[in-house]
Amino acid sequence: MKLQLLDVLIIILYLATMIFIGFWYRKKAKQNKESYMMGGKSLPWYKLGLSDASDMFDISGTMWMVALCFVYGLKSIWIPWLWPVFNQVFMMMFLSKWLRRSNANTGAEWLQTRFGAVGKGVKGSHVVVIAFALISCFGFLAYGFIGLGKFMEIFIPWDYVKAYVPFDVPAKYVPHFYGIVFTLFAMFYSILGGMHSIVLGDMIKYAFMTIGCVAIAVIAMNHLQGHTLNVPKGWDDPFFSWKLDLDWSKIAADANKKIADDGFSLFGIFFGMMLLKGVLVHWQDQRQITICKRYSVPEARKMPVK
Repeated sequence: MKLQLLDVLIIILYLATMIFIGFWYRKKAKQNKESYMMGGKSLPWYKLGLSDASDMFDISGTMWMVALCFVYGLKSIWIPWLWPVFNQVFMMMFLSKWLRRSNANTGAEWLQTRFGAVGKGVKGSHVVVIAFALISCFGFLAYGFIGLGKFMEIFIPWDYVKAYVPFDVPAKYVPHFYGIVFTLFAMFYSILGGMHSIVLGDMIKYAFMTIGCVAIAVIAMNHLQGHTLNVPKGWDDPFFSWKLDLDWSKIAADANKKIADDGFSLFGIFFGMMLLKGVLVHWQDQRQITICKRYSVPEARKMPVK
């Protein structure tokens, strides 16, 4: 697939906009730690919501979801329940006000509200939370930039780019190179402008994704008009029984192998386990809220909400 001039201009415009945002919010981010890390606690809820929604999408996850949709059909809408879907909703409804009243900017600072600021146990917890945050960030970066690199390699063939790169990149590391380049752009405006630039950048990214989704949907509908999909029985049904009952053997036998490898053949049991996981995680969050109320509320209520 070859990019047209308009496609290249859109990519350049997007990257240039991200750099501009970083410089634009640099002065505001330098005011204090709260402005840098929390946006001064002045960002409206809809901007934060769009930013969070945007960060729930990445190229690796999108390719995974498309593959799931191909193999499992409409039943694939239940597989994201691997993550406790309602966990974030309950945390927003019950835990967020205590986090806000604590005036904590990081997970490590939040522990001071829950357990106090002194003691070896609290310091040890701080170290664990910081280490977990760093490891998680590195893990997400590794997960994201490889998928991004492989995707970009399709649209920007290395043969067109290597002449402008002053060093040699082996073919197997080309996706890594693409991934690192685009990750550096994201790191640049995030580090330079803090939370303000992250939120605005995410909103712009979400607008691009929304336009792209609508355009792809319209193109797909136009091309499929008057045609039928060659899929097994039950593919277009979101409901299920104890077994998945999708037989690809006469269409694409490898899809049956994918289902067996995933272990989702007994789909009812799988979904029940995921639902139970969500309930247990919610129960864990409720316990955390109870602890906060028991030990932190007297102090938290006295704290000004900024």
